Amino acid sequence: MSEVRKCLFPVAGLGTRFLPVTKEIPKEMLPLIDKPVIHYGVEEAVASGCRQIIFITGRGKRALEDYFDRSYELEQFLKERNKEDLYNLILSISSLADFAYVRQPEPLGLGHAILCAEPFCSEPFAVILTDDVIISSKPVLRQLLDVREKLGGSVIALERVPHEETERYGIVDARLYSDNVYQINDLVEKPSKDKAPSDLAIIGRYILSPTIFAHIRNIDRGEGGEYQLTDALRSLAREEPLWGVVYDGDRLDCGTKMGWFKSIIKRGLQDPELKEVVLEVLREEEYKE
Repeated sequence: MSEVRKCLFPVAGLGTRFLPVTKEIPKEMLPLIDKPVIHYGVEEAVASGCRQIIFITGRGKRALEDYFDRSYELEQFLKERNKEDLYNLILSISSLADFAYVRQPEPLGLGHAILCAEPFCSEPFAVILTDDVIISSKPVLRQLLDVREKLGGSVIALERVPHEETERYGIVDARLYSDNVYQINDLVEKPSKDKAPSDLAIIGRYILSPTIFAHIRNIDRGEGGEYQLTDALRSLAREEPLWGVVYDGDRLDCGTKMGWFKSIIKRGLQDPELKEVVLEVLREEEYKE
């Protein structure tokens, strides 16, 4: 079975939920404490064995490209001032993996974004959506890869969600295969709670066979004129195994202002140096009320 060495990061979105800051700063570069959101996803991919990172970008993403590139002026500045720890930290970012960039010329959805990387993905590949930062002892992508190594096919991450929230996610119709692994029969994009086939939601981690590209090309445009990856996966599931894994980890939803703010507080409480500061602020605000 071929090794999964490449991970795609679709990052061409405009980030309209975070305007006006995303007019100049890519949503993926918003900080979660001292690292941008996308850094967590790249670390997960690298820790899972991926050495080639492909960003599918659009206009206005230069800051993202610069972040994962060398910064010679900054490196020299830190070196001259004997700030060795910071120098090594900055140097380590560009050496995390081999980085490449592909443009998505039009905002035509997640399926279309992945299709833009077809020339570079002749073997199975991974996809990470950076809105979801997942803290776990074993990287979620690695959890999916372990299932793929045993069962083959394509694998996606799942999470149980409240029924009233199904309209925010792609939802699967699946049967339990073993433990936390499901064989997926069908998928529905953002169904209402009365039409959802289950409470198993698709979360932004995928291991995909290159056959997915043919399925993307054959689907019709969905809501908003976009090519939905869920529709392509639905087509793929009719022809080859598609597995879902209810992952082990704590997901931080950084795709909305409220979710991002909650994520900052959670990460602050997990940081020994920041925990007391966060608690102190919360106590002060509670006292004022």
